[in-house]
Amino acid sequence: MKEDIIFNLKQVHQRMENACKSSGRNVSDVKLLLATKTVSPADIQIAIDAGETLLGENKMQELRDKNPALKDLKIERHFIGHLQTNKVKDVLKYVTCIQSLDRLSLANELDRQLQKEGRTLEVFIQVNTSFEESKFGLPPTEVLSFIQKIKRYETLKIKGLMTIGLLDVEKEKMRPSLRLLRKTRDEIYAAEIEGINNLQLSMGMSQDLELAIAEGSNLIRIGTSIFGNRFLGKEIWNENIAE
Repeated sequence: MKEDIIFNLKQVHQRMENACKSSGRNVSDVKLLLATKTVSPADIQIAIDAGETLLGENKMQELRDKNPALKDLKIERHFIGHLQTNKVKDVLKYVTCIQSLDRLSLANELDRQLQKEGRTLEVFIQVNTSFEESKFGLPPTEVLSFIQKIKRYETLKIKGLMTIGLLDVEKEKMRPSLRLLRKTRDEIYAAEIEGINNLQLSMGMSQDLELAIAEGSNLIRIGTSIFGNRFLGKEIWNENIAE
C-alpha cells in the first residue's frame, strides 16, 4: 500500500505539472489538497512523509477520530464537506479553513464561535456551478451579494471560491461548470469590493483536474487517484459527490 500511495502521488503531481505547462501556468500556482475521507491515519502518514502538507476532511467525526495521530504533524487541515451549524464548534477545534461556506446561518455561527475563541478563519464560498440539486453551494448569481454580506464579519477571511464541477464521461461537458467559477470570480473583481482580491479557486478532482487547471484552479482536491476507491459498507465512496 505504501508503494502504491507514493506512486500515485507522483502520478498526480505529474498530471498537475503537465496541465500547468499545457495552459501556460506556473506549477507553483496550483496546490494539491488530499481528500482523506475514510483514509486511515497510517495511509495519510505515508502521504505526509512523501511531502504532502494539506488535508481535507468531509466529516467532523473523522477530524476528531484522526486528530490524536495527526495533531503534532506540520500539516494544514481544511473542512471540505457540508457543515451543519451544530457541528461548527467541534470542527473549529481542528481546521484552519472551511471550504464550504454557503449560507448566512453558517456564517453567523462561525462568527459567534470564533469571537469566543478570539481568532479568525479562512473560508471559501461554495458555489453550485453545475446547477445540480444534489449539490450544495450558492447559485453563481448570488455570490457577489453574499460576499458583500460576509465582509462584515471580521472573523471570516474570504480566501476564495470552491465548486464541485459537473461530472461526465465526455471531458468537455465538464468544462463549463469549471469556467463558470472563474467567471464568477472575475465578476467579483469587477465590483471592486474593498479588501477582496487574490481570490483562489478550489476546483478539480481526480476526473477533471486537467480541465480545472486550464480554467484557473489554484487548489486541486484529490482522493481516489491517490488512495484508491474507498468502501463504505456496500458502497464505494465517490469523492466527487457533494455531501
